[in-house]
Amino acid sequence: MQKLVAIVNVVAWSGFWAFGYLAMSADITNGGQMVTAAILAFVGAAIGVAAYFWLVRHSEMTGYSKCSNQVPREHHREGGIV
Repeated sequence: MQKLVAIVNVVAWSGFWAFGYLAMSADITNGGQMVTAAILAFVGAAIGVAAYFWLVRHSEMTGYSKCSNQVPREHHREGGIV
């Protein structure tokens, strides 16, 4: 599963860069092409970010990488950290 998500991550970011370039380099008089490319670039970025966060969470849970340096939730309270 993680290999599939990694492939989706690479393809999504590739789509973001490709369609982002098309959106930025499109002729201003052709607004439909620019908007379509911008929407596809946004979709690629959203899927890429979601896949990246899934991969980070999965690698921390499996022990492949060390966990982030954050205070655990049980140490929080309303006024601040205990």
